[in-house]
Amino acid sequence: MDLTQYHRADFQQFVQDHLTEDPALLLFRYQGKTDFDLKAAVQQISARQKAAKKLPSWASNPRVIFPASISLEQSSSELTAEFKARNRAGKLMIDLTGGFGVDSFFLSTAFEKAIYCEQQVELAEIVEHNLEVLAPKKFDIVKGDGLAFLAQSEKQFDLIYADPARRGKGNQKLYKLQDCEPDVVSSWEMMKSKADAILLKVSPMLDISQAVSEIPDIQKVQVISVKNEVKELLLHWNKEGVESTFTIEAIDLGAKEISFSFDLNEEESSQSEYREVEKYLIEPFSGVLKAGAFKTFGERFGFSKLEPNSHLYTSFEVPTEIPARVFKVIQEVQTKKAEIKKLFPTGKVNVITRNYASGSEVLKKKLGVKDGGEDFLIGTKTQSGFKVFWCRML
Repeated sequence: MDLTQYHRADFQQFVQDHLTEDPALLLFRYQGKTDFDLKAAVQQISARQKAAKKLPSWASNPRVIFPASISLEQSSSELTAEFKARNRAGKLMIDLTGGFGVDSFFLSTAFEKAIYCEQQVELAEIVEHNLEVLAPKKFDIVKGDGLAFLAQSEKQFDLIYADPARRGKGNQKLYKLQDCEPDVVSSWEMMKSKADAILLKVSPMLDISQAVSEIPDIQKVQVISVKNEVKELLLHWNKEGVESTFTIEAIDLGAKEISFSFDLNEEESSQSEYREVEKYLIEPFSGVLKAGAFKTFGERFGFSKLEPNSHLYTSFEVPTEIPARVFKVIQEVQTKKAEIKKLFPTGKVNVITRNYASGSEVLKKKLGVKDGGEDFLIGTKTQSGFKVFWCRML
């Protein structure tokens, strides 16, 4: 791939001068008026605008080149990449599925050398440039199949990292690890023989129990969320931890980082109590629910569940800094437009449904309200039936 255009001073200056402008208007306004590839410059502007929150340090670096949008969309954010790099150090690491190189770069921070592998040649050439800008002389670039390279390599790695592609032919979603590309399940024993540690980033849609059944050696699963939205599942294996107890940890990287860890024995031995709604309604963070800590969460904090399939909890008291959203219950309400109009004359109230008779959009339409304001209507099922509660979030 010829990257000459991207290095031109007038190309780079145009990008920096128009970072806040509408890309479509720029194409129209400057068509035929530049000596450089206008379409490529506008694509860089558009990519930087999209990456401003996800990859702020890269978006602000004028020497970084951005690829087509799909590679950017599939890349990790700086926040999650930095998290994966914590407590990772050594002489040599390899990223088998390099992509846009975000994880490669951040994981490599405390390693002496790193190898980046990517089958898409054009993407690999862009990333080769970027990694030389960001981490000079640290990376070797492999433009080809990472697993094939690893299989023939005689090197021993402190860390092997892979992010198997989550879509197969026809762009269908895949939920089994072995159906992803590359197939790390079939290559697992080979990977273990060449690594002190292995870290796999897999789809948030993947079933945790299914993944562990495919690779029983996994010692820890981390469910990574950002502001209560599950982003990644991380599967850990370490040669020195083969005797360790399998654990699951849910971590939310919000304004304040909160974590919740447990093991399957604890979940199996925990008991749920069931009660009608008390002073507070508690909804565990999405990562805790994805991790499957349904009984452990309630027992550990002394909360009661509303109903076996309603993953909402209730209590008269709530400790601080728990991995959950907490709502103070004002009253139970009847799902009648007239009553709702009296309570919310502006017609604005946030509506949430959890294990309710209908979805939130259907309930909003029935009640004649739109999301907004500080109040919440939470529709759920208790042991005595479907109910709606007027609440405010703490």
